[in-house]
Amino acid sequence: MSQSAVLTAPNPEYADSAGPSALGRLAGVSYRHRGRVLLGWLAALAIAFGLSMLFHGAFSADYVAPRSDSQAALQLLEQRFPAQSGATVDVVVHTSGPVTATRVRATVDRLLQRLGAARQVAAVSDPYSTRASIAPDGHTLLAKATLDLTNYENVPIADTRHLLALAHDAQRPGIQIALGGQAVQKAEQGAIGSEGIGLVAAAIILLIMFGSVVAAGLPIMIAVAGLGVSSLLTGVIAAAMPVPDWSTSLAAMMGIGIGIDYALLMATRFREWRAEGLDPEAATIATLDTAGRSVLLAGSTVIISMFGLFAMGLSFMRGAASVTIAGVFIVMVASVTLFPALLGCFGAQIDRLRLPRLRRRQPGVVTAAPVQVGEPSARWLRWSRLVERHRVVGVLSGLALLVALATPFLGVSFGFPDAGNDPAGSSNRHAYEMTVRAFGAGATSPLLLVAQVPAGTGPAAVGDLRKDTAATEGVAAVGPPLFNPAGDTAVLSVVPATGPQATATMDLVRRLRDQVIPATESRSGLTVHMGGVTATSIDSTHNVVSRLPLLIGGVVGLSMLLLLIAFRSVAVAIKAAVMNLLSVGAAYGVVALVMQGGAFGALFGVDTRTPVPAFIPVLMFAVLFGLSMDYEVFLVARMREAWLRTHDNSSAIVSGLAGTARVISAAAAVMIAVFAAFIPSELIFLKVIGIGMAAAIFIDATIVRMLLVPAVMHLLGPANWWMPRSLSRLIPQLHVEGRPEVHRRPRPALALMAEPM
Repeated sequence: MSQSAVLTAPNPEYADSAGPSALGRLAGVSYRHRGRVLLGWLAALAIAFGLSMLFHGAFSADYVAPRSDSQAALQLLEQRFPAQSGATVDVVVHTSGPVTATRVRATVDRLLQRLGAARQVAAVSDPYSTRASIAPDGHTLLAKATLDLTNYENVPIADTRHLLALAHDAQRPGIQIALGGQAVQKAEQGAIGSEGIGLVAAAIILLIMFGSVVAAGLPIMIAVAGLGVSSLLTGVIAAAMPVPDWSTSLAAMMGIGIGIDYALLMATRFREWRAEGLDPEAATIATLDTAGRSVLLAGSTVIISMFGLFAMGLSFMRGAASVTIAGVFIVMVASVTLFPALLGCFGAQIDRLRLPRLRRRQPGVVTAAPVQVGEPSARWLRWSRLVERHRVVGVLSGLALLVALATPFLGVSFGFPDAGNDPAGSSNRHAYEMTVRAFGAGATSPLLLVAQVPAGTGPAAVGDLRKDTAATEGVAAVGPPLFNPAGDTAVLSVVPATGPQATATMDLVRRLRDQVIPATESRSGLTVHMGGVTATSIDSTHNVVSRLPLLIGGVVGLSMLLLLIAFRSVAVAIKAAVMNLLSVGAAYGVVALVMQGGAFGALFGVDTRTPVPAFIPVLMFAVLFGLSMDYEVFLVARMREAWLRTHDNSSAIVSGLAGTARVISAAAAVMIAVFAAFIPSELIFLKVIGIGMAAAIFIDATIVRMLLVPAVMHLLGPANWWMPRSLSRLIPQLHVEGRPEVHRRPRPALALMAEPM
């Protein structure tokens, strides 16, 4: 009997199929009532705009670890020293002569007077009357402008830029002035969003793949519709919870990337169904009934991964996750409602407006045998068979590459980047460098000891704390105590001998907390908490790293359960989890290598050794694990479809890989382009996310999906699709691969008779 006859044989798993599923029926309704669906989406956009105008909240982020020692110190400062608890701007002045010279002092006094009169500035210190504000060499001084707002995120950029302009205007020959601080860093980083770059790059890739303006335009329209609604709702979410400003770009890029990827998958499947002879409406229903299921499953894995961020217990992570989940969900809704409506408008002309220089494909014709995944090219078919023949070499070489890429992560340094990691030439970095040269590396981020002084305890107890701290190894200086008006709280500024990123500084923090402070508290009755930027960074890093196993275990476990239900295979679920972990680990290694600086880091704008914020790998894991599952679903769903028709493992893997390789490659290229738009950003958080995600998607779509996954599945053989009978009875049939047999036209008897037996 011919292979074609075998392929058309009915499968028992489809025996109960009387017609399209609920998803297919939804597609039919959207197709026939496309005008109403389009109006509905315009109404959704208007409603989102109205909600944004009524309930728009400001962006904010609290990176302090909850219930930590540094949080207790910050809360005491806000309660007992309200005038001192605002965000600060460092004013650093370096002169060729003495800073106490009359001409220099007049310039500095005039500048500080203008800064003090500016908006958002509550007070400005006088460096000439404040001890230790003039460097030992006499050529540098440091003043501080305290702002009205405690969170630098809430300081208007325009106000900070006004301060920068005042400092620039005050400079004279022989007098260098620079402002530093987190508010200054935010004002200098420029626009965060790079959505336009990502959309343009995606459009070019789609045009190259489809060769048709109409076909390429459909995924772009889905992405823009999802982005329009979700971006307006971001402000509403920010009104309900803390949302960091960089999360808007992350959510936008996720929405653009997966929106285009999902529509790309469905547009490709729609063209296949048209090539089999289905009319536009029937092809739309068949597309949603098959590829649409993969889209919903893939989107669900992304949402599950993002929900894992809630387990971290950090408010800014919950905000970033909520914004991203909303964007992904809206894109999923657009994929199953707006996309079929657009096919109703443009489906019959999907190959119109072709680009003249791109190769025109032969129009699809009805064939006796089903069209397999868009008629895979001979190149991908040769690759699939090559992997089949050399499966052992493929597994070993793929694993070796992933391990080699992941190795640099073993030497990663966790922490928050400081001003020394800012772009060269920025005011924030200039102020940092002048401060380090004049006052020492530790002066850029002093530790703050906040001591509660019980009634009846005199200043002598605080003096003992200062003396014990100053005698500790690694302490360069301890400033005099500053008491609040009630006299029940004192603050001491501790300058480490080393910089905030140095291991010695972390050791100093532990030494003070574990030995020096407890000993002083037991003698004096004081209650002391340590805060400041450096201590906050250490606490936040420890908090995130300690919760990381919970995130990984939860996300991996839920994703495996979802894949087990979807594909009814133990091996597929385990293999997907392991492969995705390997690809994420390799991406971590690439990030660690870039953050080491040097020549390789300079290619991405990282010219100094820079620590990786601990929450970045957490965020990357949640996002990348979900996106990796997308490609796993796209690939394995088609393999399973072929397996259910033929029960031939080798041919199912070969045809599935050869057929989806082009779609996965194009989808990955879109994602890489979208996330690579983050890399030019001056905000280190976004730069690291862009590098890590672009690298991970490239690794996942090449080494993992095109080599490791098929090679491993060839080694496993029919065990790929094994499921214990007891478990099989408990798991419902989702048919994630769809019900293609319901939609395929009966094959003409003459065609079957004409085929060789």
